[in-house]
Amino acid sequence: MRRVLTLSTAAAAVAAVAVLCVALTAGVAAAPDAGAVPPASGSGPGAGAAPSASADECDPGDGTELVGCWNGTHYEESVGFAETDGLNETQLEALTDLTMARVEHVRQRPFKEDVPVETVTRSEYANDTASGNGSEAFRRWNDQVWEALFVVGDETDANDEIDSVFGGAVSGFYSPSQDRIVIVVPDGESPDIDPSTLAHELLHAMQDQYHDLTDPRYVGATQDGDLAVDGIIEGEAVHVEERYAARCADNWTCAEAPESDGGGGDGADFNFGILQTVLQPYGDGALYVRELRDEGGWAAVNATMNDPPESTAEVIHRNPDYEEGNVTFEDAAAGGWETYPDQGVEGAETTGEASMFVMFWYQSLEYRHAVLEPDATVRQNVEIHLDAEAQLETRATYNYAHPVTDGWAGDELYPYRNGDRDGYVWATEWQTEDDAAAFRDAYVRMLTAHGDGEYAQGAVYEIGSESDFPGAYGVERDGTSVTITHAPSPEGVLELRPDADLALPDVDGSDGDMNGGDDGDTNGGDDGSDGNTDDGPDGNTDDGADGSDGADGSDSGNGSDDTDDSTPGFGVAAALVALAAVGLFARRSA
Repeated sequence: MRRVLTLSTAAAAVAAVAVLCVALTAGVAAAPDAGAVPPASGSGPGAGAAPSASADECDPGDGTELVGCWNGTHYEESVGFAETDGLNETQLEALTDLTMARVEHVRQRPFKEDVPVETVTRSEYANDTASGNGSEAFRRWNDQVWEALFVVGDETDANDEIDSVFGGAVSGFYSPSQDRIVIVVPDGESPDIDPSTLAHELLHAMQDQYHDLTDPRYVGATQDGDLAVDGIIEGEAVHVEERYAARCADNWTCAEAPESDGGGGDGADFNFGILQTVLQPYGDGALYVRELRDEGGWAAVNATMNDPPESTAEVIHRNPDYEEGNVTFEDAAAGGWETYPDQGVEGAETTGEASMFVMFWYQSLEYRHAVLEPDATVRQNVEIHLDAEAQLETRATYNYAHPVTDGWAGDELYPYRNGDRDGYVWATEWQTEDDAAAFRDAYVRMLTAHGDGEYAQGAVYEIGSESDFPGAYGVERDGTSVTITHAPSPEGVLELRPDADLALPDVDGSDGDMNGGDDGDTNGGDDGSDGNTDDGPDGNTDDGADGSDGADGSDSGNGSDDTDDSTPGFGVAAALVALAAVGLFARRSA
């Protein structure tokens, strides 16, 4: 079952983010919307659109064919009550009718039927969704996926981390299987309706009425596929929010959202690697939809809904013709290692470009290692994600494009098990050999940032038990292919990949390859460094953004007094929530 979710905003975050006005206050009639676009043929913003009804045409009992009129409520009207929190049933129905009329007007398409709106307390929602990701086999398999992405450590349960994002942060969802919207409200309080959430989820209800969101094409078979599909589903919803907010700013009377219960409190419990991965469709997707609509009108958006994107690369680069390559992998594991044939796609997950970008970026935010750009500071590496070329008015947008991951052409990640031992083989494919080398070099920088020793070309690399990602790693590049193998021990790596051209590590480290490159590749470790930003002049700093010695308050600096290298506003986790909490999310359910 697909649930289309909206993340709530902590009260502290609301103050830091431009508040989106998407609902109506009492007593003031909105002016006609001068920005309405009449229907048109061919391309352009009006293609595939229907005109809105006038107020005189909108009467109770009218059919569903009128646009901008629902249950006799016209989009230019206002509600008869001043607040959107603590609504009784009659007020909620009135707000829903008016919001449906306005969503119709903005989207230039009528709803086909009423959409029930219900409320549930946060504790009830958290209990309903906790540990909802399937069997023990799935959980163990999925643990390896997020560990391979260096986002969830070896001793942490990835599924619990995912639950913490959803259970504490979701403010509402639309259920296509039940044709209803559920708003998550604080425990022990009257229904607290965020107008932004209501408008967004009503747009999903409209999508369902026209496209049937229960259709298998709207559930990706892999992590990357699911995020890609969300790029059009959530992208359209955010784009409509953008246009809705513009009308609020110009000629509609709209109210600010009521104060949130904050969901996850100050955000300290969120895993921001997971959060920023699942936020990708809502920024990039909205920009993709905006471009589609500018070039081909709503008809182009409808066509893309009917044929959803297949990869996050397509959405990131807004290229419907993005070409993928063939990932070649043969399971040759020996010594009792087994894949999970019933999980993913024949045992494999595809992480995709968005997740790979977050993997490298997260090392700067969480561990303060400069991986994406080793010659830059940690702060500058964090800012890469915040420096989005195109912007949205209603929420923060994030950059997921970087030369290290731009050349993605495909990947298959195979988690393995062997008794109580876990491992994986990750086969990746790239557009060019230079793309493969760039990814490989960044990955080596990440390994050595977590390890203590230099990287030896052609040998298995070990990370000690003090790291969140201990064990042995083999990295091989062959032309446009890069294959990564992980096991608890170097011997386990060679069991997983018996034919790999990898040697066991030299215990004294005498054979270390100082440039970290392979087969002539350079820049693997920043001009002779081992890629560990703890040791380099542009690596970690003494001062976190919160004024502590480290981003988490610990003394994790390198002795530098260069406070300019602190991460920008991320020393306190709530500050990142302030940037991200207005994002939305939809996920697969087992």
